[in-house]
Amino acid sequence: RNQEPSGSGHCLVLSRLANAVTPLWRLPYQEQLQVKYESQRKILQTLASRLEELGIDAQKPGGLCCPLQPVVPSPIINGYRNKSTFSVNRGPDGNPKTVGLYVGTGRERNIVCVKANHMENIPSKHKQVAQCYEEFICQSPLDPCILFHEGGHWRELVVRTTRCGHTMAIITFHPQQLGQEALATQKALLKEFFTSGPAAVCALTSLYFQESTMTRCSHEQSPYQLLHGAPHIFEELLGLRFRISPDAFFQVNTAGAEVLYQAVGELCQAAGDTVLLDICCGTGAIGLSLAHQVSKVIGVEVVEKAIEDAEWNAAFNGISNCEFHSGKAEAVLPQLLASWEDARPLVAVVNPSRAGLHYRVVRAIRNCRAIRRLLYISCKPEGEAMRNFLELCCPPDPRKKLAGEPFAPVLAIPFDMFPHTVHCELVLLFTR
Repeated sequence: RNQEPSGSGHCLVLSRLANAVTPLWRLPYQEQLQVKYESQRKILQTLASRLEELGIDAQKPGGLCCPLQPVVPSPIINGYRNKSTFSVNRGPDGNPKTVGLYVGTGRERNIVCVKANHMENIPSKHKQVAQCYEEFICQSPLDPCILFHEGGHWRELVVRTTRCGHTMAIITFHPQQLGQEALATQKALLKEFFTSGPAAVCALTSLYFQESTMTRCSHEQSPYQLLHGAPHIFEELLGLRFRISPDAFFQVNTAGAEVLYQAVGELCQAAGDTVLLDICCGTGAIGLSLAHQVSKVIGVEVVEKAIEDAEWNAAFNGISNCEFHSGKAEAVLPQLLASWEDARPLVAVVNPSRAGLHYRVVRAIRNCRAIRRLLYISCKPEGEAMRNFLELCCPPDPRKKLAGEPFAPVLAIPFDMFPHTVHCELVLLFTR
């Protein structure tokens, strides 16, 4: 049925995609929030049970490890994503150059790539750019790159947009055995198509091209090549202006991020003499938005271009009490905190990826006596972040070099940054 281009089979595959990517899309929004509240409640119950196993009395009312507030709703429910990643693969109609999102699994060998035109969380601008990219590669004599060893070239498309009206498109291309002249031809054709051809309607602010022989490449591994427009796009958040590079992290829901960062500022309880440690800081959004209420902000981020953005953002917004460090947090933070002698109060905010914090980062936080208050922002608290929570709260363990006084969870607040999905951003406040 998935091979049918229209009719009931076509409707079925569209529903399968919506159900896979946005499984709550059929529910009224208030019911979505309740579903998410229940899932976060179970996570806190699990954490309480795991802490009990470590000999820590963590059971609070309802079997939770700490009080759980209601899910904070997103100000925008539909089309809220400011970044979308589209794949290239065979579609339900057999088109091998379909640009969309995956349905199915490799194990069952039923993967198809379905256009995202009906997805409620993706804005129309992203869908427009994806459709134009599909038109371009369909008229190209070059094949799509689905499996690297089978050849082909055209790969992913990333679209980033901002409330300032900026649009960045990043096209990933496998060079295979193409020479520089052939690559230059493809880049020239892309530029022409998106600037003076049919895709000029997208009005791109930036068009980037990346030659990648791996699933994911950083700028350092394979530089992003600017084919057209400005090197950065800009966003405004909480009265500040932020510069965003192709691979820099920025919360995917800008309006939701404003609500989240305001709450983080309140939870920090930072007085004027406080130093704020912003770990996994991206372009510096959290630290810069709170810089006015602390004496100093120290940001740490692995993506070099994001640190360049953060430094530009601080200078452009006239913020002079911030310093940013580029490098892996597990390399930078232990050195930074090992020699910490500043008498000012130190509050830490961590906002890692789904992989959570490296053990050396947790250990550095645990063993720094100056940190009495920690805000952990997690998009997947049931995953690797759970390990981090246990490492932060377990009794001192000389074998693991965890000598510092343990933290305790005191408050949890979920923020719905991803309407229609089962995910939300959980902010856990730890103190000691």
